[in-house]
Amino acid sequence: MSSLALDPKPGHRDTGAPVVSPDPENTQILIVDDDEIITESINEFMVRSGYRSFMAHSGEAALEFLATSPVDVVITDIMMPGLDGLELTDQIRSLHHNTDVIVMTGYGGDYSYEEAIQKGASDFVFKPIRFEELLLRLKRVLNERRLKHERAEMLSRLKQLAITDDLTRLYNSRHFYNQLELEVDRSNRYNNPLSLLLMDIDHFKNYNDAFGHLEGNKVLVRIGQIIRSLLRKMDSAYRYGGEEFTVILPETNGQEARTVAERINAAIESETYYPAPGTEARITISIGLTEYETREDIKTFISRSDKAMYKSKLAGRNRVSTIFVEDTPDQN
Repeated sequence: MSSLALDPKPGHRDTGAPVVSPDPENTQILIVDDDEIITESINEFMVRSGYRSFMAHSGEAALEFLATSPVDVVITDIMMPGLDGLELTDQIRSLHHNTDVIVMTGYGGDYSYEEAIQKGASDFVFKPIRFEELLLRLKRVLNERRLKHERAEMLSRLKQLAITDDLTRLYNSRHFYNQLELEVDRSNRYNNPLSLLLMDIDHFKNYNDAFGHLEGNKVLVRIGQIIRSLLRKMDSAYRYGGEEFTVILPETNGQEARTVAERINAAIESETYYPAPGTEARITISIGLTEYETREDIKTFISRSDKAMYKSKLAGRNRVSTIFVEDTPDQN
């Protein structure tokens, strides 16, 4: 017999990522044992229990299979010629982080159990195999996989919430400072240009007073959408606070950043709002732009973009102004 026998249910082989699911039909099992009678009997039991089951008759064949067909759980014997079960477990945990391992052993000593756990096994079962016990242990491992997956998703959502502005869904100011430190470090290390935009909505208090904060929030959301739609993947936009926004532009010099800023300014100016029946309104923004100077303090960098933004305010609003280290403020 071939060292690698596939799923006895044709058409059920799936090369996609493992699915974390309590549903047996969505759970893929690989059984590894050099004793073909044991492998085939466990495989038959798993299929009868509703699982999608595969077989391999050596550790090497198991790794070959896993390289193209990820599974949820590997059930492997310890004692096999060539790559034994403990070595296989070690390699699976190293190469296939999403795969759990249940080890089968004929040894009852604590040493075998401890070594299996140290290698990364999720559980173990003693030979001769009692199918009911194996099924219970498999269900326990699958349940732990599901809980682990749910915890990871929850932590990911919480992390995203911690760095995201609730209203605009842009990043928040806390994340802005963390990300800017990373981008400044990259700029210093690789000598790449780095630019920063700081934007403030013009006369936004008047808009809120006239139409209410609910309508004002709609403007904030829409401006966030417009800014995000005009950026590259490497760029990042933030709600800096209130009606202020900021954009980090990695690998972008001042002239290139000005093109981005002008595009944002024009897109926001062209948007029409309808805050009340029969009422049309337009919103404009003032943008300040600067480029990072190698090794300068981050606070100085941010302060210069802030001064450039107020320069736009003083010049009449609805414009882009720049202040760079090497020159005097431009004339707009």
